[in-house]
This record gives sequence, structure tokens and C-alpha cells, in this order.
Amino acid sequence: MKTTHFLFGITTGVIVGATTVLLSTPQSGGELRSSLKSTSIDMKDKLSDVKSHIQSLKNSISLLSKESKEVVPATIDDLKISIAQWKSETAPIQQQLQSEINSIQQALEELEKTLPKP
Repeated sequence: MKTTHFLFGITTGVIVGATTVLLSTPQSGGELRSSLKSTSIDMKDKLSDVKSHIQSLKNSISLLSKESKEVVPATIDDLKISIAQWKSETAPIQQQLQSEINSIQQALEELEKTLPKP
């Protein structure tokens, strides 16, 4: 649903509701005219507030979109660099751990050979 359709529906509903209430209450012509005028001014003010809030929201979304287009790629590049650096730093440690695991496996095999079989 588009925002304009939504706002048009809300505005129409408010106007119809306010008109129905004003016309169904027992008032004199002068009171009715002044009431309609004040209601009209009230609705214009509210509509103006809604428009300014929507414009503010549009600006915020636009700014967020622009910043995300700049920040997300830079963050991804930084993460790629960090991961590559981490891999290069941990490669020697992984090799050392693998050689120690191999040594332990060989020691276990030798120990199994020396143990008497039942």
C-alpha cells in the first residue's frame, strides 16, 4: 500500500467523521459555521504535521540508505582483511598442533604395541 493512499484514506475518514458529528449535533447556524471553521483549521494543522513527519521519515530513510551503501562495503572489506590476517597468524599454530597430534598418535601406537595382549 502506498503512503499516499493510506494518508488519503485517513484524511477522508477524519473529514467524513468530523462532518457527520458536526451536522448531527443540534447547533445554530453561527455555531455550526464557527465549529466547521475551527475543525477545518484543526484538520489542516494535523495534516501539515503528518506531512512534516512523513518528510522527516523520508529524509531519515534516505540518509540511512546512503550511509549503509558507504558503511556496509567498507565493513565487509575490513572483515575480509581481518579474516585473512587471522588465517595467516594461526597457520603456524595449526601446523604445530597437527604435528603434536601426530606425535601423540605415534606415542599411543607404540604404547599399544608394548602392552601385553590378553
